[in-house]
Amino acid sequence: MCRNITTLRGLQPPASEEEIEAAARQYVRKVTGVQQPSEANAAAFEDAIRAIAATTAELIAQLPPRKQRPPTVPPLRRPEVRARLARTGKAAS
Repeated sequence: MCRNITTLRGLQPPASEEEIEAAARQYVRKVTGVQQPSEANAAAFEDAIRAIAATTAELIAQLPPRKQRPPTVPPLRRPEVRARLARTGKAAS
């Protein structure tokens, strides 16, 4: 369903809060079909992101270590993505 969400479990160093939040944000965007929430639904959107990020972090912490690294590098670890975010002045979202 969410082709843009990469595997975070097994990363070295472990997935950061920023990476987990970015994955949660992408998930919420995908399931709601909303890329940029309106003022009316911004709070619900952000609440969902926080809840999913917390659950994701808890899940990753409870699972045993992976034997192999994930097959892809998360976007926030890619230099070209970091450069693009720096140029546009956007945080990870």
